[in-house]
Formats: sequence, C-alpha cells, structure tokens
Amino acid sequence: MFRPLSIFIGTRYTRAKRRNRFVSFISMTSMIGLALGVLAMIVVLSVMNGFQREMSSRILGMVPHATIVGVNPIDDWQPVAAAAMKNPQVTAAVPFTEMEGMLSYKGTMQPIQVSGVDPALEGQVSIVAKHIVQGRLDALKPGEFGVVIGEITARRFRLNVGDKITLIVPEVSNAPGGITPRMQRLNVVGVFKVGAELDGSMALIHLADAAQMQHWEPNQVQSVRLAVKDMYAAPQVSGDIANALGAAYKADDWTHTQGSLFSAMKMEKTMIGLLLLMIVAVAAFNIIATLIMVVNDKGADIAILRTIGATPRQIMAIFIVQGTVIGVVGTLIGGVLGVIAALNVSAMVGWVERVSGQHIFSSDVYFVSNLPSELQGADVALICTAGFVMSFLATVYPAWRAAKVEPATALRYS
Repeated sequence: MFRPLSIFIGTRYTRAKRRNRFVSFISMTSMIGLALGVLAMIVVLSVMNGFQREMSSRILGMVPHATIVGVNPIDDWQPVAAAAMKNPQVTAAVPFTEMEGMLSYKGTMQPIQVSGVDPALEGQVSIVAKHIVQGRLDALKPGEFGVVIGEITARRFRLNVGDKITLIVPEVSNAPGGITPRMQRLNVVGVFKVGAELDGSMALIHLADAAQMQHWEPNQVQSVRLAVKDMYAAPQVSGDIANALGAAYKADDWTHTQGSLFSAMKMEKTMIGLLLLMIVAVAAFNIIATLIMVVNDKGADIAILRTIGATPRQIMAIFIVQGTVIGVVGTLIGGVLGVIAALNVSAMVGWVERVSGQHIFSSDVYFVSNLPSELQGADVALICTAGFVMSFLATVYPAWRAAKVEPATALRYS
C-alpha cells in the first residue's frame, strides 16, 4: 500500500527499533502525559457539571422560576394562571405569596423568607414535598398558622414537629418610624432538607395565613408562580406574560435572587477549565522536547535523506507527523479513559468508601451524599480538540529545526 515518505518515516520513528528504544520511550512518556491531562480535565469538568446540575435541581426546585406579581393583591389568581398557561414554555401556574421577616425562639433570631403556598398545588412547581424529613406538607391548614421550616433552621433552634416559634414581620403603620413589627406564633408542622442554603433561609406557610398576616382577604394572593421548561428562558417568558396582562402586573424571575450564584458557578467552571487546560498544554508541549531529542538523534538520517533528494518540506513533514501521531494517540487514549472514568466516578468513589470505611461525602457536611457527574459531549469535544491543536503546534519548531539541518555538518559530527 502506498504511503507518502513523510508519513512512513514519521510513524516508523514512533516505534521502538533496536537502538531507537530511548526515542520510543520518550515518545511514550509524552503520550502518557497528554492522556493523563485530557483524562483529568474530562473528569473534573464532568464532576463540576454534576454539582451544577444538583444545585440547579435543588435550588431552582424550591425557588420560583418566575412570578407574575400584582401591583395590588390579586383577588382572583386563576385567570392570571390561565393566561400564563397559554405560553408553551409554562408547565404550571399556582398562587404564591412571599414575605420577609425574622424567626425568634428563646431569644435567638434569624432572618427568614416566608412563602405562602397552597399545599395541594405546590407539588406542581416545587420539590419540597419530596424532601420533607419530618411531618407533612399537607399539614399546613388555613387558620392554624402552621409552618414548614428547613433542616438548618430546625437544627439551629433545636426544633421538632409540634414546637412553636415566633415570626416577626414588618408592618406599615402610623407610628413615628412608619413601620411596626407584627408578631405571629407559628406551629412547626414539618421540616424539609434539600441540602442547600435554603434549608436555613426559607419557610412555608399556608396562603390563607399569609393573607391574614398581610391584612388581605383570605382569597387574595401576591402573585402567580410559574414553572417553565427552560429556566434560562424564564425572564423572557415572564416578561411576555406580564406585558400581555397589562400595567397591573409585573414580572420577576429566579435570576434576580439566584442569578449571582449560578454566574459564580459558571465562572468557577471556566477558570478551573483554563487551569486544567494548562496541564494539557504542559503535556502537549513536552512533545517539543521529545522531537528536539529525536532531531538530534536522527541527524545522520536527516542528512542521508537530504542527500538522496528529500526536500526540507519533506523533512519537516516527517517530524510533524511523528509529533502529531503522539498527540493524537495520547489525546484519544485520554479521551476514552476520561469518558469511562466520568461515567463511573460515582461508583468508584462509593467503592473507595466501602473499602476504606470512610465517608468521603457525608450528608451531614455536604449537600450531596455521593459524587455527582454529568458528562457533556461538548466538553469532551472541546478538550480533545484543544489537545489535538496544541500537540500539532508543538511540532512546528522542532520540525522546522530539522528542516534546517545541513547534511554535511550532520554527517561530520554523527
């Protein structure tokens, strides 16, 4: 089978033949280094994707994707929900009221965000019912002033189902300061745990109780909460719905409350990706040292090839082929092993925990009890492409240097 001279010799130089075993060895070390760099980058980015997925599903499963807020309390929320459901992106629309206040228990206080919800409808837009660890969400009854609190809040105040706690909310009044605190005694009827900071900053009460605390009619609500298919489309979707409903309504979405967190996670992934790319770059540019040593070792071969008619371009191509073969094989090996490791990293960590008897990810410390991983094809393609490109660029200088070798000088000192 016909093969160009540069490909034939370049691939031959990557294999061990008698006295060339040292050259083959350094080629192999460059290949292994590049494979390890690609493997590490794929696994780390997959784990970061997994953590981001867990945070998204837990936090955005608790906070509203978007809300349609009435300028005044909404008397009848169902027409607003019906109008929202006409948008194909909206999967559910339920009544919602939100307040900010302070929880007080035996002289200890903490800020809290209180959500007024309908327990029968909350499951359509929230995951809280799946994460109740004590009590029940449907124990929230109108007029009984029950409250479901987070696990961090319960631990901080040492509360259990059946205990009572005081909620303090600001109320506009004619007092000199303009605001007076209103206190309401609440009964703890449930505790939820989603494994995020919301466990210490969020509580749920019944919609009717929230309306009573705001001095509204029992059927009045502050807003309609929406669940959307694509959370990144929530600003556009809620804005369109509010504009269609008129000036009496305005839109709000998760980017105003949680946007900074997800922006920080995205920036963290980008920065760690760049740092790991430096590892791949170091491994790729080891090819430079490898090829320079090969050029020095093959000086006589280069001189002979030039003497029998090989052009400088062909000589250059020989070493570009050799370096590219090292880079391609190393990147492919690292890519395959990285994909396998990323798909099985949770199982591997579990095996290490069983063998060592130590819990690496204890649910008492971390918000997850295992190591999440989400392999994304775009990440693998980007990493492998970067490995290919950097390994190719690393061949240019040594190959150019080989093309500049003078046959007479090389033969004199060989």
